[in-house]
Amino acid sequence: FGGDSAKTDEGAGTGSIAVNGFLWRASLDTVAFMPMASADPFGGVIITDWYAMPEAPDERFKINVYILARSLRADGVRVAVFRQVQAANGSWQDASVAQDTNTRIEDAILSRARQLRFDTLQSKS
Repeated sequence: FGGDSAKTDEGAGTGSIAVNGFLWRASLDTVAFMPMASADPFGGVIITDWYAMPEAPDERFKINVYILARSLRADGVRVAVFRQVQAANGSWQDASVAQDTNTRIEDAILSRARQLRFDTLQSKS
């Protein structure tokens, strides 16, 4: 029922997810402050619900994270950030996101994944 045969790639051998385990856990850790709408460990997709920061209640964000690889690689994760601002009539309107926002979140996920991998290797030695 899984055993060592499920360990087909580093970090993906939990037997319960089909993507890199380090990238998956790092992604969940990175977006943990936002409400979760959906998390599919088999497809490698995390979708948050809209989140407004307390200091800016008229602006909200949503993040989609896609784990694209079974190995821990820089191109193994993609992030899409969506932003909306509240109009005077109370409706939400799509707004632009700073160009480097997606990349900065991807970098945060990759840094966390590397730390998780390092911690795992340290605990085994």
